[in-house]
Amino acid sequence: MLLEDLYRLMKTGHVQAQGVVDTMTQPVVVLDQHYCVTTANNAFIKAFQVERENVLSQNFFGLGDGQWNIPDLRQLLSFVIPRSAAVIGFEVTHTFPTLGQRTFLVDARRLVHPDDNSPNLMVIFEDVTERRRHDAEMDFIIAEMRHRMKNQSAVALTVVKNIRADDPAAARLKESVLERLGMTFLSQEIAARGVMTEYETLLRESVGPTVASRLECSGPPVELQSAKVVPASMILHELATNAMKHGSVSVPDGKVRVTWELEAGKRGRNFLLCHWREEAGPRVSRPERKGYGTDLIEGLAAHIGGSAELTYPPDGFKATIKIPL
Repeated sequence: MLLEDLYRLMKTGHVQAQGVVDTMTQPVVVLDQHYCVTTANNAFIKAFQVERENVLSQNFFGLGDGQWNIPDLRQLLSFVIPRSAAVIGFEVTHTFPTLGQRTFLVDARRLVHPDDNSPNLMVIFEDVTERRRHDAEMDFIIAEMRHRMKNQSAVALTVVKNIRADDPAAARLKESVLERLGMTFLSQEIAARGVMTEYETLLRESVGPTVASRLECSGPPVELQSAKVVPASMILHELATNAMKHGSVSVPDGKVRVTWELEAGKRGRNFLLCHWREEAGPRVSRPERKGYGTDLIEGLAAHIGGSAELTYPPDGFKATIKIPL
């Protein structure tokens, strides 16, 4: 091969490689082993409003006014080559000379090479300024909504509390309504904490301090989506209420044992199978008629695509609650 042919081949390969990098819509730079810029794509030049000749061969940590000269980022990048590691989603917020304050996520990986010995890094930038601003606005709106819901909840509870109930049956109804309203508001507070809620935490908060002091529970780590938190919490609270009024917690030595497991369903759908067992309580018999509490438990379980099986062996009430994940 003539020298001219070799030069032409190398030039063609370089042009193609640069074309691939320039095709990427995210800002990209390639750094050598000394963290100097060997390549910067068009998106980088446009995003940071710089001239290509002012970037190439410059030390990455000295670009602009040193916006990337961050000790933590330096340390992370130093691990990429020797440890074959990667930097993913390192967040940088900085006031850039031409852009103002912006927030970027930085990813860095070793550049792929046929011999797997490339000393170069490819660094990718993602501008998430608007996303972070939107998230902050949504957090503020949600916090304001939660505050107003708490106020409305307090008003609703006050209205019910102030209802006069001289008749014993009306007093029992009033107490029942207050309990269920309180549990509904509490479960909504738990669900509002985040997208997912740890099941054991939900269990202990839902049953209340009296039952929690008699509770023995075990099972694998499981998280419920916020949409399932309110129904699951109300089911657990209803079981706990029955245990205090009629079941094992109504006597000094009674206790509640709760275990749970994961069950694989059809079409790859998983379920949480929760077993509620009351022990050392009064003798149990099946009620003559189905009460509101039973309807509530079964109805809530069916509402979220699960099921509830309630049994009444003499030695203690049992329930199996199936919740889709």
